[in-house]
Amino acid sequence: MNLQQCHWLNEPALWRCQDDELHVTTDNKTDFWRDTWYGFQRHSGHVFGGYVNDFKLEGGFTFQFCIEGQFEQLYDQAGVMLLADEQHWLKAGIEHSDGQATIGSVLTNGCSDWAMGIFPGNPDKFWLRITYSDGAIRLQYSTDGETWPLLRLSPFTIGNNQRIFIGAMCCSPEREGLQVKFSDFRLTSSLKKHLHDLS
Repeated sequence: MNLQQCHWLNEPALWRCQDDELHVTTDNKTDFWRDTWYGFQRHSGHVFGGYVNDFKLEGGFTFQFCIEGQFEQLYDQAGVMLLADEQHWLKAGIEHSDGQATIGSVLTNGCSDWAMGIFPGNPDKFWLRITYSDGAIRLQYSTDGETWPLLRLSPFTIGNNQRIFIGAMCCSPEREGLQVKFSDFRLTSSLKKHLHDLS
């Protein structure tokens, strides 16, 4: 993915692209969430990306990149987002919760769910990979950019003419000033790897 082809959903006040890297500082109290448990709706987080349809990929797609940041305050988060519309989307990555960095995902189909666990590596630098193929999303993470355990497998329906936005996401629901660097962007046709192939 060429960063020059990308644009913002909810552009932050402070950001820059430099040497194929995206540097972002989050605005105050930004988030993506719909209803569940908390009862509110938020669609103010930052996403830098593009419409997958514009890249003319065959047989689905795989999108991966590296994320670096220091997640220190409650709900600080950064990762990937796939968006059909405000009621149908997936976000995933590192999120600071209960005093530590967790790895997790939120799938929203009208209302949001939230699944998370303890991150097994250094949360200041990690990789994410999302693959869409045959009506399903396969979400993987990596601590070294080489081995990719499964984080989530879920159905996700994309219509033939539906425009899907995908990109690098960051939010700071309780503050402003989370600084994140995104790099090593790769968008290709679906890798079509076996579910238990971790490479």
